[in-house]
Amino acid sequence: MPASKGRLVLNHSSHVPGLLAILEKLIQYPGIQTVTPGVIGRVKGHTPHLTLRISVPIRGGFKILARSGKTVQEVFVVTRLSQEDLASKISKSMS
Repeated sequence: MPASKGRLVLNHSSHVPGLLAILEKLIQYPGIQTVTPGVIGRVKGHTPHLTLRISVPIRGGFKILARSGKTVQEVFVVTRLSQEDLASKISKSMS
């Protein structure tokens, strides 16, 4: 059976600018099952470009923080990949 692509859950009407395009690329990789963008918040620091950073492990995957400007958004990734493999896939998706 060929590996199917992951699922992107769109349950919010707003997202960090540029995030959806990266998540669409990310779900193409084998081992990534579900990607769910979560809560958007404000932060004090300013990040000039969109960055994705693996935050903490969750049951069955990892929480990622997407930051752009003064906005941060949680992204939950359900995956079989290790943290190092996921970080590699994220950086490939952003290039």
